[in-house]
Amino acid sequence: MRVPRPSRIPRFPNPAATGTVTIKATPAAAYRILSDPLLLTRLGEEAHRARWLGGATTPAVGARFRGYNRNGLRRWSTNCRITDADPNRRFAYEVAAPLGVPISRWQYDIAPVPEGCCTVTETNWLRVPLWFIPFAILITGVFDRIGVNERHISTTLKRLKHRLEESPLPDTAGNTGGGERRTG
Repeated sequence: MRVPRPSRIPRFPNPAATGTVTIKATPAAAYRILSDPLLLTRLGEEAHRARWLGGATTPAVGARFRGYNRNGLRRWSTNCRITDADPNRRFAYEVAAPLGVPISRWQYDIAPVPEGCCTVTETNWLRVPLWFIPFAILITGVFDRIGVNERHISTTLKRLKHRLEESPLPDTAGNTGGGERRTG
């Protein structure tokens, strides 16, 4: 089977899943968590661990990290490249499978609202080529990727809200976290 070049793989223009939450926190506090893959995995459902690649240690456009995912007994990793790192406004990254097969784009938009709150909108675009979908199902065990991502977005946003409202991070400059996070 010939693998198409990434530049020739069709992109899906419409978001597959999205969700929004209002949080009693500053945009800066939300951005600190959302822009740090090591912290973000603490809120995720499928993604459970991440590590920076290529010497990166902070979120910047072009920085890369590897995400480790799980669904029951199934385990897989993806390579991610940060495409947007606009402090306190937007963080986004593109996900690729091994061999560079595009999988998706994840984006977090943060907007201030009155009374020291912010809204966070998490959006996912599926970018997987049609020929790869059977392999993705086999690897992940997920038949309804859009439905699963909608549920995962809801879970992540609820956990983010809880984290920021119940146990806020200290208001310090820069990111927290620093190292690879492992879960049991």
